[in-house]
Amino acid sequence: MANIKMDDVFSMSSFDPSKFTESFRDFAEKGAQQSREAYAKMKTAGEEASKTLEATVQTAQAGAVEIGHKAIDALRTNAENSLTHMEALLAVKSVAEIVELQATFLRKQVELTIEQAKTMQETSKQVAEKLAKPSKEAAEKVIASFKAA
Repeated sequence: MANIKMDDVFSMSSFDPSKFTESFRDFAEKGAQQSREAYAKMKTAGEEASKTLEATVQTAQAGAVEIGHKAIDALRTNAENSLTHMEALLAVKSVAEIVELQATFLRKQVELTIEQAKTMQETSKQVAEKLAKPSKEAAEKVIASFKAA
């Protein structure tokens, strides 16, 4: 009877090495497939982020150039107006003319400055919207992919 118990304890009839090997292989293959899929998703996300960043930098550069041109135009206009005003001041014949000329110049300069500020504000707003667009689209795409998953 002692022999029967010893045989039962040491018998491994319930253990099938081929099934264990198959289970382990399936587990390893699934893990490798999941790793490949995760890598592909990360690679795609990285490439898209790179494209978004590149587009944002190009847009920022173009926007800075546009704002710079607007500022140069404003400076040029103000300088021309100032020179024209100085020439007019040299031709005055009375104090009353100087006062009238100066008041007119100041009024026109204030109006021009307000208009230039509005133009710069609108240009800055457009540049900011263009800058935000690629990031916004990328964020919406990521959110949509999470909702789909």
